[in-house]
Amino acid sequence: QVQLVESGGGLVQAGGSLRLSCVASGSIFSINAMAWYRQAPGKQRALVAAIDSGGRTNYADSVKGRFTVSRDNAKNTVSLEMNSLKPEDTAVYYCNMEIVTTYKGSWWGQGTQVTVSS
Repeated sequence: QVQLVESGGGLVQAGGSLRLSCVASGSIFSINAMAWYRQAPGKQRALVAAIDSGGRTNYADSVKGRFTVSRDNAKNTVSLEMNSLKPEDTAVYYCNMEIVTTYKGSWWGQGTQVTVSS
């Protein structure tokens, strides 16, 4: 019914930047919160950044001042601008959205790998 597709992951050196994007498609009536999570090997999946329908944002302490989350409601898209990347940012990054279709549910993308080399 709904599909989320992430893009923009890759390999980057420490100190570099990447921009991730996630596009939702399908039978979408509206989208409430949009968010990015990440999961490193051996670690629990954790929230990186979130943005609600009013544009209010929330960031993990570890990325404050370095990452910026934004949304484009007309394109059903959430983006994550990542600057000053560190090796500890290496993880699979997942997009999540709270979407109203015929019901309200939480949807996940398949993830995109971000690898930061030292």
